[in-house]
Amino acid sequence: MKRLIVHLHGGAVGTLTQDASGLLGFRYSSEWLNQPGAVPLSRSLPLRLEPFHGKHARPFFAGILPDEGPRQQIAAILGVSERNDFAILERIGGECAGAVSLLPEGTPLPGAAERQVRTLNEAELREIVAELPRRPLLAGREGVRLSLAGAQGKLPVVIEGGAIALPLGNTPSTHIIKPEPERFPGLVAAEVLCMTLARAVGLNVPPVSIRRVGDTPCSVIERYDRMIGADGTVRRLHQEDFCQAMGFPPERKYQQEGGPLLRDCIAMLREWSTAPVLDIRDFLAGLIFSMLIGNADAHGKNYSLLYRQSERRFAPLYDLVCTLAWPELSTTPAMKIGQCASLDTIAPAHWRAMTQETRLGWPLVRERIVHLCRAVLGELREPGLRQATGNEAMFERVAGIIERRSASLLQSLT
Repeated sequence: MKRLIVHLHGGAVGTLTQDASGLLGFRYSSEWLNQPGAVPLSRSLPLRLEPFHGKHARPFFAGILPDEGPRQQIAAILGVSERNDFAILERIGGECAGAVSLLPEGTPLPGAAERQVRTLNEAELREIVAELPRRPLLAGREGVRLSLAGAQGKLPVVIEGGAIALPLGNTPSTHIIKPEPERFPGLVAAEVLCMTLARAVGLNVPPVSIRRVGDTPCSVIERYDRMIGADGTVRRLHQEDFCQAMGFPPERKYQQEGGPLLRDCIAMLREWSTAPVLDIRDFLAGLIFSMLIGNADAHGKNYSLLYRQSERRFAPLYDLVCTLAWPELSTTPAMKIGQCASLDTIAPAHWRAMTQETRLGWPLVRERIVHLCRAVLGELREPGLRQATGNEAMFERVAGIIERRSASLLQSLT
């Protein structure tokens, strides 16, 4: 039996195991369960002494790992099977999303005073950005144990006073750098445009900016699952995405692959959030905004929950991008609005049907759609949005798509 100790906020929560057949298991430690105010690792792993096995244990832990493409590359570099969640977590599970760390049994968790980073000069940063497509998350590099979910290449880093450093060992990162992939030119500009627009219309999104590394545009996103104290100490905040919270494995993040439906997400927020009225409002705003910008990829792993002490809240929105800017990409929404099968054909009738499925009030949803359409159309005319994008051609393409979609939906509702 192989074992990894699962740590949360510096405390040992329990043990992740893999038996001889490769089956994962997880069990909370009695010490954790007996702590006053003990919290579960996941909504899908409620506090109990009995172990979780197989399909009950896997969704949360597999959900920590990158998506299929990067996962295959990482597994090949590490010399393990791409289907072996445990072996990959054993090698790269030190710095994950949220406040979870997985370490081999007997390995002490470094304290805050043992913070280790390696500051990068511009030449080293260029080298790493160039290497990321071949070595996602720098897998296999000595001292680097990073894991983030998602399909796009990304690198967790520490940024202090403009200097960029690699977090080593168990040191928490503060930002994520996402270089532009060759197959999607203009993606960085499109994402920064959509994220900046989201913030401008009042949505909760982390700060994002563009930085060129050599010839490669990169988006730089401040991590919302980190908190920096007055003394500069970086503290992790626990989080999990909707798929992890609802027990869906990462390969089922899309509705058409058996993943979560909108009504599942809203029902989960009603039951699990400590401020359900506010969080359902914010989730709905994110959903409407994704439809306005033409984002077909708003799946169950692109929404998360953030945990602070006894609070369970909807996390800031992320990965907002106009996928319609690339005609070769699917127009099928990751989660359908009223069973509508394409972003191109969503109409008020679909929104009304969605409100019935999710037990939301149509007048309230209609008012929110109208408000966001008007806010988006107003902010698209602001010069600061064009400047933040830094790519005139991409701005015109994406802004044009968003303007047409917002104006059309607004006209159909007024």
